Amino acid sequence: MAVPFIDIKRFEPGFLDQWNEKVKTMSANAQFIGGAEVSELETGLSEWTGAKYTVACANGTDALQIALRAVGVNRGDKVLLPDSTFWATFESVVNVGADPYTVDTNSGDLQMDFDTFKEALETVKPKAAMIVHLYGWGTTRIEEYRKLCKEKNVPLIEDGAQCFGVLYNNESIYKDALISTTSFYPAKVLGAAGDGGAIFTNSEELSVIVRRLANHGRTSHYEHGDIGWNSRLDSLQAAFLNLSLKHLDKRIESRKQAAEFYYKTLPGVGIEPIHPPKGYTENGYCNVTLVSPEERPKIEAVLKEKGIGFGNIYPGAMSDQPGAKPHLIQRFGKDQNARRISASVLNFPLFAYMTDAEKDEVISAIKEYKKR
Repeated sequence: MAVPFIDIKRFEPGFLDQWNEKVKTMSANAQFIGGAEVSELETGLSEWTGAKYTVACANGTDALQIALRAVGVNRGDKVLLPDSTFWATFESVVNVGADPYTVDTNSGDLQMDFDTFKEALETVKPKAAMIVHLYGWGTTRIEEYRKLCKEKNVPLIEDGAQCFGVLYNNESIYKDALISTTSFYPAKVLGAAGDGGAIFTNSEELSVIVRRLANHGRTSHYEHGDIGWNSRLDSLQAAFLNLSLKHLDKRIESRKQAAEFYYKTLPGVGIEPIHPPKGYTENGYCNVTLVSPEERPKIEAVLKEKGIGFGNIYPGAMSDQPGAKPHLIQRFGKDQNARRISASVLNFPLFAYMTDAEKDEVISAIKEYKKR
């Protein structure tokens, strides 16, 4: 049996009928930009995240760029960010004209290393900093990050593209963030039918700036107070997300069951999964294991042979990306953890409504590898 790495076509009974009817009605009424669906989504997202203000936008990358500009980052400013992340985090800093400085990874929780970050903060004295909540959880030291940045008057932007639905100490991970973002790329836990994103904040001032920047810097229809973006979330994407939010609890629970299956079974076949740090309730975004760089391609070869999907989230440090070379100012951290982890990470299939037979097939393939 072939098993995909991720399957985004598994909808609840009746979901596609509701979606098709929604598209038909909205198309007939030319409801394409803004309107009730976007307003409903922003309200629903605030309820989920605990953030007082939510502004939807066109995609997760725009969300990061808008957040950076909203906290005052401009051309030539210095920004700290993790060396382990998706390219969009690094790219967003460069796209607003700022200078990126990367910070190495902690080998325990696989997030940005706090002590290295603290050193970088004192050395660089940045205009802003970014933290990324990878793998469907976050850093063990999230409260220390927030406290330190507040004390130093350095705005902390939290890239939450992978952590929608994650709880920290039984509350949304987004709740106490100064400003945070998410992505609704279809493969996310809360995915759209195309691209989409959002910015969350508890600051009314920041929310006003964010909303202005996401709509051409408009202060009125033909008056523009800022250079912004054309980054409005279209109404059809909002409608799809509104339908999905109604089922999100069940989808997350299904994902968590798949994650729990791996926690219980992978050690029995000689592979140790990485668990979320203490205090976190994960959203089941992905399975994370670390294997030796020598062993990984051998396991992958058997998985390919058996038709089992897999991933490497993420296969390279930001400081090693070819596109980073002209822009990276400095890399902090002597342990090379980001490089080591990226060479070792291996993710097995995990998605909502994964069947027991599919889970067993993955373990069967790993057992086959161990026999060879």
